[in-house]
Amino acid sequence: MNGPGVFEVMRASEEWQRAGAYSVRIEGMNRQHHISLREEFDEHDTDGTKYIVILSDGYPVATCRFYETDKECVVLGRLVVLPEYRGRGLAGLALESAEDWIRELGYGNIIIDSRVEVVSLYERYGYVRKDDSVRKSGTFDCIRMHKCLEQDR
Repeated sequence: MNGPGVFEVMRASEEWQRAGAYSVRIEGMNRQHHISLREEFDEHDTDGTKYIVILSDGYPVATCRFYETDKECVVLGRLVVLPEYRGRGLAGLALESAEDWIRELGYGNIIIDSRVEVVSLYERYGYVRKDDSVRKSGTFDCIRMHKCLEQDR
């Protein structure tokens, strides 16, 4: 059993596990930011999409997803940590766990469209801005960032 501050990382491969990712996104984005379900769950939420889910005592509290753009590159996104679990390093744990899985699958590059207010989080984990242009992604202003995993090794 996990106690306070002890978290379990799960690679969601079955529907019941993906439901954990979806519940975090509904709570953290749909409810908190008033984003419609249609906006939050898009054409990239499919059977081929990979999800990291972080559990606290069996309860899903953080998630992210990634999907392939080509044989070398994935897009990582939908990184969400429930508000009451922020500040405990879970965003970094989700990123590092996703990166490990991405490497194992043989991809060399990651793209992230980061919300402007969290660019510094991704920079701490080695992501660099493609440029400083701001793109609209739903209701958020985002900056495209990337990371080459080959250089990261």
